[in-house]
Amino acid sequence: MSLFISQAHAAAEGAAAAEGGPTQMIIMLVVFAAIFYFMIYRPQARRTKEHKNLMESISKNDEVLTSGGLIGKVVKISAENEYVQIELNEANTIVIKRDFITAVLPKGTLKSI
Repeated sequence: MSLFISQAHAAAEGAAAAEGGPTQMIIMLVVFAAIFYFMIYRPQARRTKEHKNLMESISKNDEVLTSGGLIGKVVKISAENEYVQIELNEANTIVIKRDFITAVLPKGTLKSI
């Protein structure tokens, strides 16, 4: 009988040692927070900053690509309501929100297409 008691006591001590303490939980939370920051938050913040700089740098006669796949030349920029008028060709102009411009293309792109 005493043989079983000592085994049960040894098993309880082993479970307590394998369970870990609160410091181990804090370390794991810090590691997960670091992974979240470097893998998700930081790249997204960088992309947002680059897009904001792109929106501020758009000027008249820039050739742009929209998120819908349209390529055109900026004809007019409305500063008060964030809309841009884009000329697709001599006959067609459209008005879109400035946020939907994804890239400013090099000069002469429209001529080469």
